[in-house]
Amino acid sequence: MSEAWLNKINWSDDGLVPAIAQDAATGRVLMVAWMNREALLLTWQKRQAVYWSRSRKKLWHKGEESGHFQLVKEIRTDCDADVILLQIEQQGGIACHTGRASCFFSRLENGRWVEVDGVLKSPDEIYKK
Repeated sequence: MSEAWLNKINWSDDGLVPAIAQDAATGRVLMVAWMNREALLLTWQKRQAVYWSRSRKKLWHKGEESGHFQLVKEIRTDCDADVILLQIEQQGGIACHTGRASCFFSRLENGRWVEVDGVLKSPDEIYKK
């Protein structure tokens, strides 16, 4: 099967595209990460989210350490083809490395950020090193 569809993505100068992981059942945005061509191709092939870690400079199969894999139900792009939207089923109910359901757990209230979602599982329990 041709992978010409990868050429339709408007990759940044550094070869990346932002990727939004959204819960397919609830619509809640769980996290934002980055993908390069290989990450997007692997995500499509595996039907599990694979990202590019800018800090570690390597591919990152979401859940490889935590067990909290993201099963991909659908892959979309926006009208400019410069953002990827993954409709996913979050395994274990935890998408954030802080042990929360979503990375978007802080809300701006009265000029300050308030953590409105609690930790479901301590990161020390998730990432036993």
